[in-house]
Amino acid sequence: MSDSPMYDVIVIGAGIIGISSALKLQQEGKRVLVLDSKGVAAETSAGNAGAFAFADVIPLATPGIMRKAPKWLLDPLGPLSIRPAYAFKILPWMLHFWRASWKDRYAAALKAQADLMELSKAALERQIKAVDGEHLIRREGQLQLYEGAAEFQAAWPSWQTRKAHGVKFELLESPEAIAKIQPGIDPRFTHAGFTPEWKNVVHPKTWTEHLANAFTEMGGEIKCHQVNAIAPQTDHVVVFTEGHCFQGRQLVIAAGAWSKQLASQLGDNVPLDTERGYNTTLPAGAFELKTHITFSNHGFVVTKAGDGVRIGGAVELGGLSLAPNYQRSKILLDKAAKFLPGLKTEHGEQWMGFRPSMPDSLPVIGFAKDCSRVIYAFGHGHLGLTQAAGTAELVHDLVMGQNPSISMSAYSAQRFS
Repeated sequence: MSDSPMYDVIVIGAGIIGISSALKLQQEGKRVLVLDSKGVAAETSAGNAGAFAFADVIPLATPGIMRKAPKWLLDPLGPLSIRPAYAFKILPWMLHFWRASWKDRYAAALKAQADLMELSKAALERQIKAVDGEHLIRREGQLQLYEGAAEFQAAWPSWQTRKAHGVKFELLESPEAIAKIQPGIDPRFTHAGFTPEWKNVVHPKTWTEHLANAFTEMGGEIKCHQVNAIAPQTDHVVVFTEGHCFQGRQLVIAAGAWSKQLASQLGDNVPLDTERGYNTTLPAGAFELKTHITFSNHGFVVTKAGDGVRIGGAVELGGLSLAPNYQRSKILLDKAAKFLPGLKTEHGEQWMGFRPSMPDSLPVIGFAKDCSRVIYAFGHGHLGLTQAAGTAELVHDLVMGQNPSISMSAYSAQRFS
């Protein structure tokens, strides 16, 4: 059937989830092949905000959110929108999202998210040490900003929830207190929460490439091929690409927003869709940024990316096929210029990426319905970088036949059946 060698594990996807999983398995002595249509960090893992957002334990589908959703969704440039051409296609996802906002489902999702965050936080430190990567990590904290006392009070329950799940923070109640951490913010922002343990990478693409280099130096292989089909056999899995087929005793699907079609071949109809995220990266000298800044009620962040500054965020539910609407990037940049009066907005580079999004904000990690040789690791939304190291350890446990350190039922592909 193939002149390809028999790999212990084939990983589909060379983004941060796939590379982290492949690296962890290679470190355990497995012979691992990574397949990706474009190469390492060629899609979403290249252009994200570069944040390890362990403090973000609260799912997007919170109780009562559906009362707010219509206002957001009707604003084509708001923090959460649906492209009109995609409205009918997204309806099943929205129904799952509505159900996920019920108190029982929300409470379960919150616990599962917190468990994965706790694991991922510790796993990241193990990963940094294993690849000698400290020089690529920024430990500068995060400011979450609010305009006035009323907005701050409305967010108070979310800070209490974070506290209950072990997130350390300091609450600031004046522009002067905020300026001690980050000068140059418009004084309309009178309150903030500062999370000192928040971390960022120097650049998300650089970090993923660093992990990929560690993987290949240990003997791992990365090949550029578009995967077309998967054929489980009795004792292995065959992966078909154009003109090639590869064989692995086990398979990990970590193809991000492109995982839905592959999972459907294995009997799993997962409600995976795409949060299209937009940003603009400004060159060095655009702003003297000292910490990661989150403008919570405007749906965007300002963060470092290499020597530059990246302004991005918002959620546009629009699938994989529609053309980008870069007006969204411009709106975010214009807001940032108002909120950071010293920001130099010239010579920015716009970008749009596809975040793989599940309605309950939890990823899919676990076995395929029809083949225990196939393991899923996708659907992390905007938390892929954050949860990559933890996901890699869970994938490792499943491949090795070991009991994972946290309960896995909440991440099952079959949880919506």
